[in-house]
Amino acid sequence: MTRSRSRLVSHLLIWSAAAALSLTGCGPSDPDTTGGAGSQGTSGTTGAAGTTGAAGTTGAAGTTGVAGTTGAAGTTGVAGTTGVAGTMGAAGTTGVAGTTGAAGTTGAAGRGGVSGTAGSAGSGAAGSSGGGYAGRGGSAGGGGGRGGNAGSSAAGTGGTGTAGTGAGGSGMPSGMSAGCGKTPTIASSMYNNGTTIPITAGGKQRRYILNVPTNYDNTHPYKLIIAYHQLNGNDKQMYANGYYHLLNLSGNSTIFVAPNGQNGSTPCPGTGNGESGCGWPNSGDSDLALADALVKQIEDNFCVDTNRIFATGWSYGGSMSYRTACSRPLGAANGFTRAIAVYSGAQLSGNCTPSRPVAYYGSHGDNDSVLGYDGGVTLARNFAMANGCTWATPTKVTSGNHVCTDIANCMTGQPVRFCAFDGDHTPDPKDPGQSNSWEYQAAWDFFKQF
Repeated sequence: MTRSRSRLVSHLLIWSAAAALSLTGCGPSDPDTTGGAGSQGTSGTTGAAGTTGAAGTTGAAGTTGVAGTTGAAGTTGVAGTTGVAGTMGAAGTTGVAGTTGAAGTTGAAGRGGVSGTAGSAGSGAAGSSGGGYAGRGGSAGGGGGRGGNAGSSAAGTGGTGTAGTGAGGSGMPSGMSAGCGKTPTIASSMYNNGTTIPITAGGKQRRYILNVPTNYDNTHPYKLIIAYHQLNGNDKQMYANGYYHLLNLSGNSTIFVAPNGQNGSTPCPGTGNGESGCGWPNSGDSDLALADALVKQIEDNFCVDTNRIFATGWSYGGSMSYRTACSRPLGAANGFTRAIAVYSGAQLSGNCTPSRPVAYYGSHGDNDSVLGYDGGVTLARNFAMANGCTWATPTKVTSGNHVCTDIANCMTGQPVRFCAFDGDHTPDPKDPGQSNSWEYQAAWDFFKQF
């Protein structure tokens, strides 16, 4: 975006004042040039129906384990492969393939296994879903509850689900939210037009703006991207610029939400394009509470791929994206974030060191006068450590075109990419001689691999 010199000075003054309050972020932004992430997979270690029900001890297979009447062995594919009614005994009474795991057809029904190899959903993958967090548990078909690590969360108890049918680019199955197959209770007049939707979170009245694919199908699970605005921005601005310009790149594959921030501890009430002082201080984790409430409301109303929820943002919005991933990673008891894209960010929404992997894309300018370049590199390094990568400082660009560095040896499905460019604090970096920014296509390409 093109900034006048006076705008940059104003931006820096705002930054200085915010820094003094420990709520520093980024300056105001043109709505046309600013502003646009999670997914869970297999609870592969649970649900092997054939492992329960002592073979031969609970009665004749013909009388207690009638596969066709109690265990639905023929429909879920368990009794015939692991709990053969005649040999394992009482497949219908103790193994009930359709209720305890449905390993044969649904595989990792819950939200588990953020590793790209932790999929094998179609085969039940009881022993192959390495690193699989049951995270938010429950079957993909029923939306399930949250909580539990793999091996302890009854991933199959929420229903048979369809997790084994929709593997994505990272090898993880599609998770089915509670809204799949249902008519939304959010009226169609409330989305795709910039209308703000009220929501209560952390005891406060908050709001967000929603876009749903124009050809929405409630039987198809969609990606969900949370777009956090920058300091002095708001949800209206995110809608105006197409959620960091990702909406037009998504090809009706994604649901977008733009939550509205706070000024200190007060929710921002402005209705214009941007609002002075509005950001993501996350006082008392109130902005995390908003993220939790927002994800639940969208999942309950629409068919969301619970294994592919993302967050993105510039400056203060990048800070909140980082904090969301750090505190709500896919696989944690209450986590949901599969990957994030952080543009020129820092830790402004409360410090957090990630302990679980989340795929990470970051970009930063070498001459950033608001949030220093080295701080942006540190954010990438933090997730590189959590993602098991072999850290090496990314290439720093001081002239010419931007350069993106893929950090080596990360866990399968948990990449870390950092793009450096020659420039100041901007969400729209451009290579020399180019009129359009490369940023948003790069971010979308990163997200769509999952």
